[in-house]
Formats: sequence, C-alpha cells, structure tokens
Amino acid sequence: MKIDLTDTTSSKINKALVQARRAIGTPAVGMVLTLVIVTDEENAYDSIKAAGDASREHPSRTLVVIKRHARSPRDRHATRLDAEVRVGTDAGAGETVLLRLHGELADRADSVVLPLLLPDAPVVVWWPVDAPPVPARDPLGALAQRRITDAYAVAEPLSELAARASGYEPGDTDLAWTRLTPWRSMLAAALDQARAEVVSAVVESEADNPSAELLARWFAARLGVPVEQVVTAGPVVTAVRLRTADGEIHIDRPEGPVARLSIPGQPGRVLALKVRTTAELIAEELRRLDPDEAYAAALHARITPPAPEVATGD
Repeated sequence: MKIDLTDTTSSKINKALVQARRAIGTPAVGMVLTLVIVTDEENAYDSIKAAGDASREHPSRTLVVIKRHARSPRDRHATRLDAEVRVGTDAGAGETVLLRLHGELADRADSVVLPLLLPDAPVVVWWPVDAPPVPARDPLGALAQRRITDAYAVAEPLSELAARASGYEPGDTDLAWTRLTPWRSMLAAALDQARAEVVSAVVESEADNPSAELLARWFAARLGVPVEQVVTAGPVVTAVRLRTADGEIHIDRPEGPVARLSIPGQPGRVLALKVRTTAELIAEELRRLDPDEAYAAALHARITPPAPEVATGD
C-alpha cells in the first residue's frame, strides 16, 4: 500500500502511517528499530531495496531522507515536504517513508525525522554515499545509537577512512569493515588451528580498496606485525598471507564465491567466501547496536611496512 503526500507535515505523515496500518491490519509493535537513510535521488532506489531486504530479519520503520536543493534563488528559500508512505508488501517486513525535503527544510532534516521515530526503539542512521565529516555531530547522526557509512562508495576511499578516523565516535561503523567479517572469521579460525606466531602479513587487493586497508590495519593492531599491501586486478580483496615460522597461512580468492585455505601441515580446503550484497551487510550491522571496538582499533592503527631486504655479497 502506498500513500502520496504533497506539501505535508510530520504530523500528517504519522496519521497516514496509522491509517495504512489499520487498512492492512499490520501493527507497529513488531518493529524493532528505526533506520534513517540519508541519500540522494540517484542512490535512493538501491538503498531502499537493500533496507527492505534487511527488514525481513529486522522489521523496522525506514525513513528515507532525500534533500532536494533548488537551483534558483527564489525557490531556494521556499520550504516543502513531500512524502510517500509505504506499508505491507511495498515495504518489506516493516514500513517505509520517503521524505523529500525542499529548500531550507533540507538543512533541518532532524526536525522532520524526530517526530517520526519509533518510541523507545533504537535509531540507526545510514549514509549510503556521502557522509558528513563527523557523523556523530550531524543533526541526524546525533539521534542515533549506530551510524553507518561506506568508504567504498566515494571517489577517494582512503581519504574517507582518514576522515572517519579523525571524527570517530563510539557507535560509528563503515560497510568497508562489515565486508571483512567472513575474512576475519576464517583467519581467526586458521590461526587457532595453526597455533604459530605470525611474523608478517600480506594483503592483496584492487587498488585503493578500503576493506583491504582496514584488514591491513587490523593485522597491525591485533598482531603487531609488519604488513605488506599488494595491488592486484581484484575484485576487492583477493588474497591474504600470514607468514609464520612453520610456513604460510594463505587464503586465496581471485574471483567468484569460492576461496582456498592453506595451513602448514594440513591439507588445503575450499571455503565459501562470496562478495555479500548491501542488504546482507546492513542486516549484519543491525544485529548489534553497541560500539564496535575492533573497528575502532583497526581504524586508528598505523601500518608498519616490512623492512626492505638487504643484499649481501659473497
């Protein structure tokens, strides 16, 4: 069910939500959180689809904030709120409200969003593309327990990570880190089996990949070893090598959903290691609302490159 509202208010949107729920017999009490998506028209469709898929695991009220800045000086000062309310099959397992903020109202999005938050429920804010320099100090970010950014979706991912590190507050996270969960789980399990001290690490990936950068920093933070970063054709992270005194622990995923794991003294094995969808990444982030201390440690870690080999004469 869809309800279109033009030149409306937050109060009228709340009334439309109640009307829509009554029409289809869906109560609001089953929703566990409010997800606020701050995006533009270009990326709105993909973001809404990902949130809808994730809502099947986490039924939520999704508020999609689309800021429409007028070009002409006259229209720039005019304010208008247009909304589209979706419930039932049009909104996954929750309900979705598209909020198009025109004119000066675009700079006061928090005043529109605040009355629409579910009472006594956690708030998560997600910026699929362009995030503010310090998400926790953004008016919308200040409403949330968790703030999700994505360094992979910007023009300069490594510069974005630097900004995320300088402006980090507990509750911040980035989907570049979430993409590493299967890698980190498999590497931790491999180290438990090998039980050998790691002396250095190698991360192979496409150029300027923020997940590879965070993985290298995670090794530096957790293992305290030199880390070498090797550029490959991709896609994303293609291989990780952990060098130990007993040999090399190696996970290789050049392409596709399958990786190969090699541990010294053990037969090689094949692992499922696919590139996950945005919906899967968002669903994972919505499972935890406490600060991610491992992400914070990796974000602030400094990588020590391996010492260059010194040639010796006879």
